[in-house]
Amino acid sequence: MNETSATDADKKPIGVKTPWHLWVIGVVGLLWNSMGVFDFVMTVTKNEAYMGEFTQEQLDFFYGFPAWLVIIWAVAVIGGLIGILLLLFRSKLAVPVFGASLVAMVITATHNYGFDEMYEIGGMGGVIFTVVIFVIALLLAIYSMAMQKRGVLK
Repeated sequence: MNETSATDADKKPIGVKTPWHLWVIGVVGLLWNSMGVFDFVMTVTKNEAYMGEFTQEQLDFFYGFPAWLVIIWAVAVIGGLIGILLLLFRSKLAVPVFGASLVAMVITATHNYGFDEMYEIGGMGGVIFTVVIFVIALLLAIYSMAMQKRGVLK
């Protein structure tokens, strides 16, 4: 009798162990994204204690965002927080959520720098910080895709 062998497609990893780096990236990412959500909430609620150090020109800029941009900004920051939580829970939904967050971040930055006066208000420091935010969002999206490909996310 010939024994049939399983093909590579039939061999699925059983109980893929969570790599240690997922926990490190997850915890650091949770802190990072929580800061983004905190900044968003303090800005849209016009919290005086938080916004007190901004110039009137900066306040007018942030408080003058159209409603659609505030919604896109919310998707960017809240999506990042939900994405990192999904990553920590090893959910494959982290991938599309990080993707949506990244797209929303690009739309927000494009509006702020391409169609508004963010550069004049934030200067080169604002540009650099926006690039850092983008790079981190991109790396989290790439990392979640790699973890999904390895079978860590279910």
